Amino acid sequence: MNDAPVTRLWGKRVSFALLVCLILFFHLLPLDTTPRRWVGPDILLALACAWSVRRPEYVPVLALAGLFLLADFLLQRPPGLWALMALLACENLKSRARGLRDGSFAGEWLSVCIAIAGVAVAYRAGLILTLVDPPPFGLSLFEMVMTMLFYPLVAAVTHGIMGVRKAAPGDPEPGGSRI
Repeated sequence: MNDAPVTRLWGKRVSFALLVCLILFFHLLPLDTTPRRWVGPDILLALACAWSVRRPEYVPVLALAGLFLLADFLLQRPPGLWALMALLACENLKSRARGLRDGSFAGEWLSVCIAIAGVAVAYRAGLILTLVDPPPFGLSLFEMVMTMLFYPLVAAVTHGIMGVRKAAPGDPEPGGSRI
């Protein structure tokens, strides 16, 4: 029995977890001590969406849940709220990955943009329902738009440098069967 597909699968899963930890590390570095008036894109969400669409088996649900929850704790967000919304979006994208695989990048990008918008709206609604002061609307909107605009760059890096490509017909699945 050839263990190369299983080794590759676990290697990609570990590399995703390490990449998330690296993103969180750089996010927590105190490079600028003055408060900023702008916010950058959520690279973690864009990366999770790209991997969920391209290779759903590389990002299992428990790994996503744990890593998003870790991000909530480290970034001092209400624990579990963003993690739940992001996890639901990624799982939705995973369930549609087979259909998105055959389409164009524009269709994939549109689906991911809808998922990102859904996460942002649901997170804001969750904050309001739990009586937590949400961040200013302009910052939330800017972060959402920046994440949507950065998705093609994240997808290109994921595809070109990390080698996480859409599964092609005939590629082996983790169970050994063909797609």
